[in-house]
Amino acid sequence: MVSLFQTLHTLSYVTADRVADRLKTVKEEKGASAVEYAILVGAIALAVAAAVLVFGGKLEALFNGISLGGTPASTPAAPKS
Repeated sequence: MVSLFQTLHTLSYVTADRVADRLKTVKEEKGASAVEYAILVGAIALAVAAAVLVFGGKLEALFNGISLGGTPASTPAAPKS
């Protein structure tokens, strides 16, 4: 019975040291690195570029069909008489 107690006591010391070491490494990793942010920005840019390629014609038609009721900026307003 004493050897069982000694074994469990030794095991608790060994595992406590390992758990403490792992907790230190977890605490040191606080946030995302610049590489992770760069990958995220690159993925978003690829998604936007793919969406523009796929829906480009429909987007152009949509924006060309919008009318604000004013005169277009490319043509001068008619002079008032």
